[in-house]
Amino acid sequence: MSIIDIRPDQLNRRSLLTAAGLAALAGIAACSTVTVPTGEGAGVSSSATATLAGIRSSAGLPALTPDTQLEQAALQQAGYMASRERMSHTTGWGKDFASRMKGNGVRGAAAENIAEGRFDQQKLFDIWMHSAGHRRNMLDPDFSRFGLAYVRDGRDPALRYWALVLGR
Repeated sequence: MSIIDIRPDQLNRRSLLTAAGLAALAGIAACSTVTVPTGEGAGVSSSATATLAGIRSSAGLPALTPDTQLEQAALQQAGYMASRERMSHTTGWGKDFASRMKGNGVRGAAAENIAEGRFDQQKLFDIWMHSAGHRRNMLDPDFSRFGLAYVRDGRDPALRYWALVLGR
């Protein structure tokens, strides 16, 4: 850390602002390292296509198509949950599911399944299929597209925050 030497006769507005700015930067640099969650969004939807197709075909429904817009909305939600270390359909910014979908350009009916845990994608879908509400979302005949993403917890790489967004 550097020390700033300013004599009283040199104090003016610019010097004070410069000193304050440098002091703030030094304070930030001294902060401990923050662990940032890492996204796993790219391609996760395509890896779930067969699993979802199997789930839906067993109910006589057509397969869902992976959608990058829905995947981006899912990744955003998974990232929010990982950063807050908790599951929630409402973000800390006061946005509920409907406003988040609108903000991501998703129009029409949509639904979201979320999960948190130390499990892989196959176990995730097994858990959701054994939950009435999650199962209902995945088997809704009005949906034709989906996006799936997860974000790992920055402190525990085995812990994942998952989000599945379904839409027309």
